Amino acid sequence: MIRLEGVSLTRGLFSLREIKLSVPTGAYGVLMGPTASGKTSLLEAICGLRSIDSGSIRLAERYVETLDPARRGIGYVPQEASVFETMSVRRQIEMPMRLRGWSRRRVRKQVQQLASMLGIEPLLARRARGLSGGERQRVAMARALSFEPEVLLLDEPMSALDDDTREQLYGALELVRSESNVTALHVTHSANEAARLGDVILRLEDGVVRRVGSPHERRQGSSESLASEIDV
Repeated sequence: MIRLEGVSLTRGLFSLREIKLSVPTGAYGVLMGPTASGKTSLLEAICGLRSIDSGSIRLAERYVETLDPARRGIGYVPQEASVFETMSVRRQIEMPMRLRGWSRRRVRKQVQQLASMLGIEPLLARRARGLSGGERQRVAMARALSFEPEVLLLDEPMSALDDDTREQLYGALELVRSESNVTALHVTHSANEAARLGDVILRLEDGVVRRVGSPHERRQGSSESLASEIDV
């Protein structure tokens, strides 16, 4: 579960006041909104990368607003996939697990499972330098999921990808939805992306988060009809 209650934050002249947001446990939430509406700031606040002025942030059964980022149990994929250029893909995926003291056997097994699920097995021995945009995003996603976080946050992970690569990442994200119980919040500008992936579709506009889609609506209607509703 991801739940924000009365969250206010300030960033220079920009501010958000009394934000409420909720994504049920195991659901894939999508957050939309105009440019500069505060979507990334909200993700950073949930991660602990941006302090809040007031309110509460609840992840699963814990209130985390006073915890350091490393103690919040969040997998985070920023808009521009952050990878270590000279480190192998395998080591990058291993790192969060090694920092948490996982056994070598458990680490190897987890790397193999994630690499298979995300289609990056041929990349494990390569260094990140030279990877394509889509490959970088999948590596970043594997690293974010590696330690089995309860919450996954993604900031416009498809914004810089071509159509073919975007389709590959759709498939990877749909596998994440079906094969893990992670609760996700995915920021995007794309109504079609939201309709295709989202169980819970939210829109941030004029400082208010409103719900514009649900699992029931997603099952009952086509992605195109729901996309037209979202994009108003």
